[in-house]
Amino acid sequence: MEVINDINGDLINLYRVLKHHLVEFVNQFKWALTSRQMYEWEKMANPETLTDIQRAARFFYLQKLAFGGKVEGRTFGTATTTPPRLNLLRIEENLSAAHLRLSRTCIEMLDWETCISKYDREHTLFYIDPPYYGTEGYGVEFGIEQYQHLAEAARTMTGKCLISLNNTPEMRKIFKGLKSRTVRIDYTVGGASSKRKQATELVLKNW
Repeated sequence: MEVINDINGDLINLYRVLKHHLVEFVNQFKWALTSRQMYEWEKMANPETLTDIQRAARFFYLQKLAFGGKVEGRTFGTATTTPPRLNLLRIEENLSAAHLRLSRTCIEMLDWETCISKYDREHTLFYIDPPYYGTEGYGVEFGIEQYQHLAEAARTMTGKCLISLNNTPEMRKIFKGLKSRTVRIDYTVGGASSKRKQATELVLKNW
């Protein structure tokens, strides 16, 4: 069985709206455009003043067009070699593909420690993707003590786990003892290919 754990309330609201109000959700994008100004207007909107359908459409629009997928401190993402990530004429088709992918998946809404405890078995493989250390904008508080708890959980759990993190001295120290390798990745700054910079990601496993 595949389980996805996510505590983002806007994401859960999106799932609920798609189940009960799909047509109304899609209608929110009728005559919409992929526009930097419209993006900024949506960012300024107060979610507390919106209906559930409007809130779900706002979240979907912002996340599909956000650089780096952040839920806080979002910026409008662009590229010179590909079209916008949000295809306004294929929303229902893309949502249907996502639903097909998730149709046999269990969606949890637990803190990470509770989720690991609930599903930890000899046959379990966890993929754990915590926020990069020293970064912000993912809507979840994740202090240094959380990484320490995660490292201890990886060392003591019954199942197997794979963890991906940014490669920093602090993370290498905390997760010392786990098998690790570094993977080179390219970051695109501001969506321009001329502003790509290289970094390394730390991939850890407990087996």
